Formats: sequence, C-alpha cells, structure tokens
Amino acid sequence: MDTRPKVSSLLNRMANYTNLTQGAKEHEEAENITEGKKKPTKTMLTAISMSAIATNGVVPAGGSYFMISRALGPEFGGAVGLCFYLGTTFAAAMYILGAIEIFLVYIVPRAAIFRSEDALKESAAMLNNMRVYGTAFLVLMVLVVFIGVRYVNKFASLFLACVIVSILAIYAGAIKSSFAPPHFPVCMLGNRTLSSRHIDVCSKTKEINNMTVPSKLWGFFCNSSQFFNATCDEYFIHNNVTSIQGIPGLASGVITENLWSNYLPKGEIIEKPSAKSSDVLGSLNHEYVLVDITTSFTLLVGIFFPSVTGIMAGSNRSGDLKDAQKSIPIGTILAILTTSFVYLSNVVLFGACIEGVVLRDKFGDAVKGNLVVGTLSWPSPWVIVIGSFFSTCGAGLQSLTGAPRLLQAIAKDNIIPFLRVFGHSKANGEPTWALLLTAAIAELGILIASLDLVAPILSMFFLMCYLFVNLACALQTLLRTPNWRPRFRYYHWALSFMGMSTCLALMFISSWYYAIVAVVIAGMIYKYIEYQGAEKEWGDGIRGLSLSAARFALLRLEEGPPHTKNWRPQLLVLLKLDEDLHVKHPRLLTFASQLKAGKGLTIVGSVIVGNFLENYGEALAAEQTIKHLMEAEKVKGFCQLVVAAKLREGISHLIQSCGLGGMKHNTVVMGWPNGWRQSEDARAWKTFIGTVRVTTAAHLALLVAKNISFFPSNVEQFSEGNIDVWWIVHDGGMLMLLPFLLKQHKVWRKCGIRIFTVAQLEDNSIQMKKDLATFLYHLRIEAEVEVVEMHDSDISAYTYERTLMMEQRSQMLRHMRLSKTERDREAQLVKDRNSMLRLTSIGSDEDEETETYQEKVHMTWTKDKYMASRGQKAKSMEGFQDLLNMRPDHSNVRRMHTAVKLNEVIVNKSHEAKLVLLNMPGPPRNPEGDENYMEFLEVLTEGLERVLLVRGGGSEVITIYS
Repeated sequence: MDTRPKVSSLLNRMANYTNLTQGAKEHEEAENITEGKKKPTKTMLTAISMSAIATNGVVPAGGSYFMISRALGPEFGGAVGLCFYLGTTFAAAMYILGAIEIFLVYIVPRAAIFRSEDALKESAAMLNNMRVYGTAFLVLMVLVVFIGVRYVNKFASLFLACVIVSILAIYAGAIKSSFAPPHFPVCMLGNRTLSSRHIDVCSKTKEINNMTVPSKLWGFFCNSSQFFNATCDEYFIHNNVTSIQGIPGLASGVITENLWSNYLPKGEIIEKPSAKSSDVLGSLNHEYVLVDITTSFTLLVGIFFPSVTGIMAGSNRSGDLKDAQKSIPIGTILAILTTSFVYLSNVVLFGACIEGVVLRDKFGDAVKGNLVVGTLSWPSPWVIVIGSFFSTCGAGLQSLTGAPRLLQAIAKDNIIPFLRVFGHSKANGEPTWALLLTAAIAELGILIASLDLVAPILSMFFLMCYLFVNLACALQTLLRTPNWRPRFRYYHWALSFMGMSTCLALMFISSWYYAIVAVVIAGMIYKYIEYQGAEKEWGDGIRGLSLSAARFALLRLEEGPPHTKNWRPQLLVLLKLDEDLHVKHPRLLTFASQLKAGKGLTIVGSVIVGNFLENYGEALAAEQTIKHLMEAEKVKGFCQLVVAAKLREGISHLIQSCGLGGMKHNTVVMGWPNGWRQSEDARAWKTFIGTVRVTTAAHLALLVAKNISFFPSNVEQFSEGNIDVWWIVHDGGMLMLLPFLLKQHKVWRKCGIRIFTVAQLEDNSIQMKKDLATFLYHLRIEAEVEVVEMHDSDISAYTYERTLMMEQRSQMLRHMRLSKTERDREAQLVKDRNSMLRLTSIGSDEDEETETYQEKVHMTWTKDKYMASRGQKAKSMEGFQDLLNMRPDHSNVRRMHTAVKLNEVIVNKSHEAKLVLLNMPGPPRNPEGDENYMEFLEVLTEGLERVLLVRGGGSEVITIYS
C-alpha cells in the first residue's frame, strides 16, 4: 500500500503551518513588532540583506541565528549565534546601567546608597550604587519576562509612547528656542569653560554688604583670598570672567562653530574658539572643564554604535511573530528610516541650538550637572528624563526577551552538546533555563558597572553578527542556489558585500583589541562545533561554495596530466566483506590512513555479489559499516559500493569508474589472498590475478599487502627498526616514494630506510653503491644503501618486465655523475614521447597494444637507453616464459629456482625489518600459468612478517628536479 501523503493533505498542512511554539497561547497573542522602531542601525545595508534572507522561507525562533546557520552552516551559525547572544545579553546589562544612571543622577539623586565627599572617590561610589540598583532592576525585569512575553509587549506600548513624547518635546523645544531660548548660563574665563559645581558666582569678585570681596573663583586661581599681596594665575589675571548663553537658540547662528569636527586629547581644556582670550598659557586648574577621554571619529563610532543595535530586535523574536517573512523586512526598514531621520535631525538641531562647549561637556560640569537636552525640550526637562528612563528600561526588557529565545534556538539544534539543557522550556514555551543563564551573564555586565567598558564588548558581537548576515546574503546570491527565492527583491550581492566590509572595518576601527577578542571567541566556538562533528545538514551556502570550488578545481585538473613532482598515491582500497557484511581485513584501511596521513584522495571500494534490485538494502548497510570503520581508522575519503553478478566484474567496474574527472585514483591497494593453497575454491586467487591484470591494463599502480593482519595499528609506534626496500627493477620510483610517505606517520616515524639493489657479477658494486647514494641525495631521501650481488639466472623472473633492468638501472645511476650541462641536455629529452618505458608484462593480454603505448611523462632516460633496454629484455624473455607456462618437462624445483634464491637473500637481510617493499612481477599471458605465478610470489615472500608488493603504473612518480 502506498503510504505517501496525498497532495490535498500536504497542501492543507503547509497552508496551516505556524512557526510559533505549539501550546504557547500568549505567544500567539503577541503581535507587537514595534520594538524594532526604537533603535536604528547606522546603515541600511545589513537590513536589506536580512530582509532578503528573512523572506526566503519560514523563519522560526532564533531570528538572526537561524538565518546565519541555515545559510552558512552549523559551525558559522553556532559561533556567530553564541556571540550575538552574548552581545544581546550584555546589551541588556548596558540598558539597565543606563536606566540606573538616569535614575540616580536626574530623578532621585538622594536614593544613592554610597556617597563620598572626596571628588576622587565619588565615581567609585557611583559604580557601587549602579551595581546594587542594577542587580535589583535586573531581578525585577527577569520576573516580568518570566511571567510571559505578552506582559513585555504591554509594557512596550507604554515605553514607546514615552519615547515618542520625548522626541516631540525636543522638536518643540528647538522651535521655541528660535524666539525664546531658555536661560542656561555657562561661566567662561577668557575662552575657557569653567566648572559651575564649586563656584558661587560667575565673577572674580562679589558684593557683600556694599563691599567688594573675592569670590570663590578668586580663591581657586589665587594663593590668597585677599586682593593685596595675592599671587594669581597669569591667565586668570589677563582674562575676564563672562557668562554666555549655553543654549542660544536656533536663530543664533551657533551652527557655524559646531559644523566641523574638533577632536581633543584627554585633559585638554574645553574652549570656545570665537571668544576673546589673551595669548598667555597659565597653569592647568581643576576648575576648568576638561576633556575626560581622548576623542576621535573611531571612538565616537564605538560609543554611538550600541545605541543603534536594535536592527535585530524584531528578528530575534521571529518565533513570536505571526508572519515573520512580512514583519521583519517591513518593521526593520521602517524603523531604520524613522530612527535615522530622528537621530540625524537631532544632531543637526543640537548643533544649531547649543554651544559647542556645552556639547563637549560630557558630565554637565559647566551647567551644574543639568541635563542639556532636557533644558532644551519643551514644556519640561522631566519629559526627557522620564522618557529616557522608560526607553532604557524597555530596551533592557526587549534584550532579556530576545536573548533567551536565541539561546534556546541554538540549544534545540543540538550543535553544542553542553547547551542542550537550555533548550527546555515551560509548558507555554518560555525558555526558563535560558532566561536564568541570560540573567547570570547580564549580572556580570552589571558588576562591571561602567558603560564605557560594557559598550565596546557588545559592539563587537553585534558587528560580527551583521557581518555574517551580509556574507550569507552575498553568498547565496552569487551561488544562485536553486532554493534562493526571496520575496524581498531590493537587494544585490554588491550591497551585501559592502555591508560586510563596513562591519569588518568598524570592528577594528572602534576597538581593534576587542575585535580580536571577539574573533578569537567566535573561532574557538567554531572549532569546538567542528570538533564535536556537527551532524546537521541544512544545505548551507558554505557547502554550495565548496561544491562550486570543487567543480572549478576538477575542471582545472582536466587540462592536463599531473607533473611528476605533484604525483602522490590516490588510493582505491579494495575491501573484502564476509557473509555478515563485515570487513575481513580492517588493517588494510589502517595502512591506507598511515600512507595518506589525510592527504590526497582515498576511495574505499567493495563489491556485493548479487542483483542490485534485491541487494540494495545490503549495499546501504555495508556502506554504513565501512564508513564507520573509516571514521574509526581516521581514513578521510569516500566509500563506493558496487553490486554485481560476479565479484571480478564488480572489481573491474570499481577500477574503471571510481573518481570524477581528473580526481581519480592512480593506485589500487588490496590484500593478498591468504590460504589460497588450502582453499578448494580457486575463484579467490583467480580474482586476485584478474584484478592485477585489470590494474595493469588501466595503467594504475598496485600495492598488495601480505600478512596484513600483522601490520601495525594507528596506536602502535615503532621505536626502532627499518623499512627495507628491495629495488630489483626500476618501477617509476614507487619503491623510493612509499617509505618516505609512510615515515610521515607517527607509527613509522622512527624507522630507518634501507635500500637493497641487486647487481650482476660483471657490475662494479662499489660504484653502484656510490651512485645510488648520490641518487638518493638528490631525491632528498635519507636511507642506507646496500648492493647485493647475484647471478643473472637468479633474478631472471624479473627480466620479463618491459622496464629498466639491472643494466638500465646502472645507466640511470651513472647518469648522476654527468656534468650539469649534460644533465640539462638530458632533461630536455623528457618531451620525447618515445622515451616512455611502459611497465607491463611480456605475457600480458594487451602485449601488442602496450608495445606502442606512449605517454608524456617526466623522466631522465634517452631513446638510446630505451633501445638498449629492449635488447636486454629479449635475452631474458625465453627463460621466464618457460617458468610461467608450466611446461611438463620442467620440474617444480627448476621453476621455483628464481623465487627460492631471491627469497634466501631477502630473508637473510630483512628478516627483522618492520616492513619489506618488493617489486611485484606481472602475471603471465597464458592463464594456465596463473597458479604457478601465485606459487612464485608465495615462495618469494615466504618467511617475511610484513610484505608490500609494489607494481608501478608505468610513469615516473619521483624526480630529482625542483
């Protein structure tokens, strides 16, 4: 019976889909999205990118985290999501500290618990007050959020009304100042601003009982309160004390002084450039209003930015919105347009109505600590004070509402295991545990107590989030992902890229050290998620980018064959499965991992005998088994299962079809068929020989591991021992390269390399050893060298190879003694296609074809040497043909003579070696000699614990040239 859903049922479920937390009735009632209208962003670029992502499908709870993680993957999503969560949490602390500062400074100053008469200790006392009251406010706000989001939304309406009234009061006050500016005097000494906190009158003298006496100001600048015999500050003597209007009004023309920037260093006296002043220096006096911190554009950006981080306020609560795809773009963009106008117009109005010395007076020292904006507003300064207080309280509530939901969304995705507990919630969907953690982190920000220290922290985290939102939009647009179909059309990848670059620049412009800390934190989270192995697959943009990069690289690989110095073994590991679909020789994978060390291509292949339609389930199960084994053995690669009617056909299909384009295997790794003599079924060893023939026909290298169960595991490490290489014929350099690659792994690192080469009696063994040492020196391979002398008849089994034999190898070693000019001339001959010496068997089935096979490779052999090798080859052909054709008139002893002699020498020299590498002859042309060929290899390797038979692919794999 077909259990697939009907179209009508599917459409009904999709139409009635809701992204709200099921069972959260109060969430369904929460439709207020105006919180995003309070805090605009500096630019529209991030909002445009976010709108495009938000309208590209359903956005459940998590907002910005959901967007980034689904666009860039779980690693980026988790890292940036957690950073944004920390930023939002610290924002809550900042807003609460701001509310407490307004409360204690402007609303109820007498409520301060800690006080100090000492001016130096006054700031410390204020910090303690903010810690105490901030903690109390935090507990109160957490209780409100805990009760439910609908109460936060009800408070939000009240807070919004206060903000709107405050903004209108500022505009009204600015208009009123044009014809009736408020009385707001500022005391000046020359052009220098004086603090009004300790002076009684803005004058050097004052009248008491019709007598002129010195004012307090006189005492601050003179060493005596008497007019006579007093020594006064030189600047104080030569300049008059005057009072100017701090808020001259819109019609005063003060905007001309405030139009351009004038950044001052810390400790500089705030001056009015247009005021009269004598050209004397005088001494620095604490009664002047001084710059409290060195100002610059970058510093002001860092201070201003936290006040405009509300761009994500709506997206953070996407799970509470009826239609997030519609609400987020409209609400965010309208909020930015509205608040951008309010901010910019207020900046212009302040510059046109207020004196520059007052604007630069951060703590209001010159105006008795009064709130300047409150004095400008109409009808009362309390409108601004109350509005600011409720605005910061509302922003804190919004942050405490959004941050836990963001953390809950991250925890529910289960990409960071230790956060799993914070994914739980109350029955109505409220993230209780996430709220408690948020409160604890916010308390840390409140204990810091300084807004100047808290603000840069959250700025970095917000900017990083905005950066990745822009990156996600740009990436999806450039990749043209089929699922990228946002309803919001007014975006472009260039705008997103510009927004991303701006965010990155602002991070380092605002505070480069905080930026580095934020990047390091995000990087650590990223690596942790990657290490834990995030199993989420969301079809992210990074995967799409990887696919595009892989496609580009594969097309580039098609342009030509790899150069010799770029050659590395790209493995196809052939595994055999038992009846229960378990791998028979898992150490074959272990050896592959040691040989590759995570580099290059590794394909693990196996064959299931049967019918594909009937055995598809078994193939999937076997594939999972092999993948788990690959993970356990730390083999980084791909798994390929083939179902075929016959095992030999399946292996042939694997060898032919594995890989893609230029990313294909060049080496086949397989195990030796142990127990083939005792087996009544000859298919095992016949399959082995068939695989050797197919590998040879495909011009692939072949590695056959004998006694694979004795090979070391990845946890074993040899503290001593040798890897012995028996270089009997030149096989493209595979025998030289393999031990070098193995020694890169910790298991084989402490093993030495010994290279044994076989010389004929007429060769000069001493000179051969010297030449071979020189050759290894140029190959940059450290190894001991030994030359073993044997009769020509003792190694006749190897002379049937169509490759270099003893004579040609000797010529190669003698080549090392050529002059540089001669070597360069020889190197030019690598382009001669006839210089290619194809590795194959005289008795191979494709003898006629391979005789004329040509390939462009990088070798150091001349055509003359090749002709000489052919002559030498013809001499030894007849003897080996007799060996492999198993003629009845030859005894077994005579047929195995070569194998026995070679084995005696190898065992004598290498019986204690940790691994023996040996040239592997190819199989005979006549299949009747297959069993004798197996006997030959068996006898050849008898008595050796670990053997790796190596057969080259016919091309050079190692070179002396740079």
